[in-house]
Amino acid sequence: MRLLFVCTGNICRSPTAEAVVRAKADAAGLTDLTLDSVGTTGHHVGEPPDPRARLAAEARGYDLSGLHARQLRSGDAERWDLLLAMDRGHLRQMERLFGRRRTERLRLFMQFAPDWGDEVPDPYYGAAEGFTTMMDLIEAGADALIAAIRRGELG
Repeated sequence: MRLLFVCTGNICRSPTAEAVVRAKADAAGLTDLTLDSVGTTGHHVGEPPDPRARLAAEARGYDLSGLHARQLRSGDAERWDLLLAMDRGHLRQMERLFGRRRTERLRLFMQFAPDWGDEVPDPYYGAAEGFTTMMDLIEAGADALIAAIRRGELG
């Protein structure tokens, strides 16, 4: 299964989700996943994840090194089995970009952990606590996503 995580600039939420899901999938023995992350904008293309995101991830044992931002492209709808938006705005942007093509592949990442809400708020312009909240939500979403994959709910 091929999973693509989507946020605004691909320097905070989506690369963190990619790294957390990768670590949790490895721990669960799920070796048949291909993961990547993108941003809906091209403002940070080629940049590594935000230093605050890297620190928050490292504090919990996740490695964001080697990741670099790229922008969502129209061909991504064809290349990925599931495109997981960090918030409703990203989901709407993907629906506009892809039109009616592949909309069944577009979902909110947090829909797998509804008790935590349906979005991962952007911590970029806020205080350090926003990155702690981001980590809490992404870990909960990743656990629920991995459980859904293990139950065979995603293909």
